Amino acid sequence: MTGRFYAVVGPSGAGKDTLMEAAAERLPGLHLARRVITRPASAGGEDFEGVSEAEFDARLAAGDFALHWAAHGLRYGVPATVNTVLGQGRPVLCNLSRAVLPQAAARFPGMAVLHVTARPEVLAERLAGRGRETVEEIARRLARQGAALPEGLPAYEIDNSGALEAAVTRLLALLQPARA
Repeated sequence: MTGRFYAVVGPSGAGKDTLMEAAAERLPGLHLARRVITRPASAGGEDFEGVSEAEFDARLAAGDFALHWAAHGLRYGVPATVNTVLGQGRPVLCNLSRAVLPQAAARFPGMAVLHVTARPEVLAERLAGRGRETVEEIARRLARQGAALPEGLPAYEIDNSGALEAAVTRLLALLQPARA
């Protein structure tokens, strides 16, 4: 493993966080970046640090983020501590928005994109299972076309429609090409 930054992107419900956690259980030294988000920590879902807008602004001004962006009415930050982890030669997986990929590529030279996908019916079932959105909101989410991945970035697709173990095997092969 090397100190490479991997941007994990894909639609809501594709299982990005589940896949990342499963890979971290199998690969000692793999670092999962814990995002800072302007939503209550009680919102559930991924492991994140919930902060207020004022706290986010203060941390941004203090230089606490290696990367930050806004999406879906929220603000997201990747803690600057990922720089230390990368400097130690450890790989970092981070759930990012596709819209921030150009900024991330400029910030993390050599970054690779891991595009996690799943069939529409799988996404619909997973989103419904969360219980956070109405049927109409899920339908609108599924109807939206995701932004295309930027040209020129190394990008690898991981289909997470079926058994988690198949997707984890694909992810581990991408993180450890010498062992594949």
